Amino acid sequence: MNNEILKISSKSNPNSVAGAIAGLIKENEKIEMQVVGAGALNQAIKAIAIARGFIAPLGIELICIPSFTELEIDGEKRTGMKLLIKEEK
Repeated sequence: MNNEILKISSKSNPNSVAGAIAGLIKENEKIEMQVVGAGALNQAIKAIAIARGFIAPLGIELICIPSFTELEIDGEKRTGMKLLIKEEK
């Protein structure tokens, strides 16, 4: 059981990310998404909503827990968001 980290950008395709979430949540207890900026957060939230639709028929309900995090991008510290995705028990 690994802690998978998906880094999402404003150019990420929500359907592709949703597929990754749906596949990974079956193998992992939790998935972490890292985003910086409003565009990236928008794509991440869309992906979570799409993924919920993919796996709800399997009886799996996803929850998302957002928090702030410090990330280093190109040697520069940036404040981003961490979205913890896990199955509701």
